[in-house]
Amino acid sequence: MVAIQLRQFEILPGQSLLLHGIGWSEFEAILAELGEHRSIRIAYDNGWLELMTPLPEHEYFKETISDAVKDIAEELNLDYESYGSTTWRQRAKQAGLEADNCFYFQNEARIRGKLEIDLDHDPPPDLALEIDITRKSLERFPIYARLGVPELWCYDSGTLRIYLLQQAQYVEVAQSQVFPSLAIQELPRLIETYRHQGRLALRRAVRAWVKTQK
Repeated sequence: MVAIQLRQFEILPGQSLLLHGIGWSEFEAILAELGEHRSIRIAYDNGWLELMTPLPEHEYFKETISDAVKDIAEELNLDYESYGSTTWRQRAKQAGLEADNCFYFQNEARIRGKLEIDLDHDPPPDLALEIDITRKSLERFPIYARLGVPELWCYDSGTLRIYLLQQAQYVEVAQSQVFPSLAIQELPRLIETYRHQGRLALRRAVRAWVKTQK
């Protein structure tokens, strides 16, 4: 069984393991074997499976930008829901992955209070966050596209890019459709300015920044 064979591999922080010829039932068996409480992150694309262990730098920016999304939503009085690194998958599309974080905004009312979400019946997240500190072997965009996630934020080396799903492909855009009134690309500058002052100072700075743009 592939899940048992994985035990012989040690995936160090910042490294990944790419496997080919993994059927859907094997993919689900691997997820069950790994369990919910784990450091390994996964992506699956039509028989290809990548397992990756993130670096501390990756986790810092994941948490910081996720906090910023929540603080922005609250300052704008927007209902939202966050499902963290939930494993999103659809067998019919042979696609599965875990975003660094994911959020519902436009479809928040449709999933409000749900503890289990099935993409065969429920909408995908409205926004997904990808931190590209560690280079990934498996391209994420086609997986997100097949799952139907409308908006992606991709952070890499101090730059935050916004992509919208248009005709089954992601196109880089200047404005977020979740927060159309804000210059979201300025967030990395805020993070760098306040990073050494602590998380509380940074979160207060994000909220003050939103107020200047309302």
